[in-house]
Amino acid sequence: MKFMKLGSKPDSFQTDGGYIRFVASELATDMVVNVGDVKFYLHKFPLLSKSARLQKLVAATNDANGDEIHIQDIPGGPAAFEVCAKFCYGMTVTLNAYNVVAARCAAEYLEMYETVEKGNLIYKIDVFLNSSIFRSWKDSIIVLQTTKSLLPWSEELKVVSHCLDSIASKASIDTSKVEWSYTYNRKKIASENGNSPQWNDARKPQMVPKDWWVEDLCELPIDLYKRVIATIKTKGRVSGDVIGEALNAYTLRRLPGFSKGVNQNIDFVKYRSLVETIVWLLPTEKGVVSCSFLLRLLRAAIFLDCGETERNELMRRIAQQLPEATMNDLLIRAPPGEATVYDVDIVQNLVEGFVTHSSQTEPVDNEFLGSRSPKFGPDASKVLVAKLIDCYLAEIARDPNLPLSKFVKLGETIASFSRPSHDGLYRAIDMYLKEHPGISKSERKRICKLMDCRKLSAEARMHAVQNERLPLRVVVQVLFFEQVRATASAENSTSDLPGSIRALLPAGSHGSSRSTTTNTEEDWDSVPTADDIKALKGELATLRLGSNDSGNEAAKSEVEKVAASRMKGLVMSKIFSKLWSNKERHGEISSSDTSDSHGSVNAEETKSTPSRSRRHSLS
Repeated sequence: MKFMKLGSKPDSFQTDGGYIRFVASELATDMVVNVGDVKFYLHKFPLLSKSARLQKLVAATNDANGDEIHIQDIPGGPAAFEVCAKFCYGMTVTLNAYNVVAARCAAEYLEMYETVEKGNLIYKIDVFLNSSIFRSWKDSIIVLQTTKSLLPWSEELKVVSHCLDSIASKASIDTSKVEWSYTYNRKKIASENGNSPQWNDARKPQMVPKDWWVEDLCELPIDLYKRVIATIKTKGRVSGDVIGEALNAYTLRRLPGFSKGVNQNIDFVKYRSLVETIVWLLPTEKGVVSCSFLLRLLRAAIFLDCGETERNELMRRIAQQLPEATMNDLLIRAPPGEATVYDVDIVQNLVEGFVTHSSQTEPVDNEFLGSRSPKFGPDASKVLVAKLIDCYLAEIARDPNLPLSKFVKLGETIASFSRPSHDGLYRAIDMYLKEHPGISKSERKRICKLMDCRKLSAEARMHAVQNERLPLRVVVQVLFFEQVRATASAENSTSDLPGSIRALLPAGSHGSSRSTTTNTEEDWDSVPTADDIKALKGELATLRLGSNDSGNEAAKSEVEKVAASRMKGLVMSKIFSKLWSNKERHGEISSSDTSDSHGSVNAEETKSTPSRSRRHSLS
């Protein structure tokens, strides 16, 4: 820390009690100066020779009061006045970053100009500020902190503006010109001991990081911090991602519980202002601030009841960067009084904002995602958001008070997002059915429409056919598509399959998010019984046993054909005969559908054909 010593005489100021200060001298004092609650017994000559204001005040006193004057509004109070008085006496005074601004403001108040006496206090302090304080990184920050209690004097004397410019200029210089001595708020690093491989033969550390100044500015109160960051941004030499890192570090330091949830016992007015200021300072560039940080800011803004403008701005930014979010980031607690655990409406609005933004943005705008996940191609962001919401749905499904309408609405918002697997969505649906066993058959059917059975993995299909919570319709679909896959695998090609079957393969979906049949019979909508599940599991096990049998290619192909044939002859006959009988009862099958039946297997195949031909994707 820089300092300056003025004067050479020993300090002879003494105290008599807590409110009386006097100069120990052979000469009797001839004036009394009241500064606040403190009385100073001093001599006129040294003070009046350097202070024009004291000259005026003494001249204005009347005989009744003698030579006693009152100064109630001097900046810095009694301590700053005492520094000025000691300078007048020529006593030793030490000025540093902590007291120099108060002394400067008090000297201005006392009018200690060069016109009164050469080499006066104002001149000496200005030289010290410009030659030492403003050239030092840490001293500039300390001085800026002291200016707050000395407003408006420090502002009018341009001490604040000089500090801002000094700090912003140093934060904006090329890092190759920065030395670690600039910073004073960092932890000691290994390289300082010479034990780190970062040191080379010339004993020089590695290059200073771009955000070297971030932690030091966290010491500033929010109003001064706002002005510093605004000045740095005005200079235009610091990138947006460094500004974003600075805002993140400041919020973590100054907002209690920001990383895990805002503390309940805080000053709401104070911290509401802090959050609103941070939002105002966010860089305009897209993607320079992490989505996780923005979501934590949104959580804090909701808790602190920040203004609608700030919340809408955060929502807009988050929607644009939603692919970067994690599931935990989205778990925003519902407001007090709400029945649900999490605020699903916030996430719904974010997803809708992302959909709107995506529809207005060219694929080239997703380059930052494409470079990270090139396998997703231009729709990378939608794939990531779909997976994110699948995980989110699985988490909120555990809430017993979550309405089905909110779950389905959020799932339908991303239904058009093509993704290679629906395992995550199946897990969410299964979790909801498990936690809400009392929902009706129609509600089970409604929630299962979100899922495309063709996009389930082998493990998910195996689980689905054993899942007693699913409607029978879904189990049938899983088995049917398993048969189609097995048939295609057995023949090593889909070219020989009937067109209606080929259309049901995943590759033939052409981006459709859901597929099901148009049958609406009660048997399809019902929940499978234990006997149904047992039978279906047995047939699926037979099919998969044939598919996994090891041996030469000819033997494997033969087993697969046998398995496929058994599935066709047994499973499809059992399932579709039930459908057939229901349709026959309702008069839905014409005589031409059965007139060509000959033999049990052929009859079952013929009966299954109308059902297959009427399959199409459900919206």
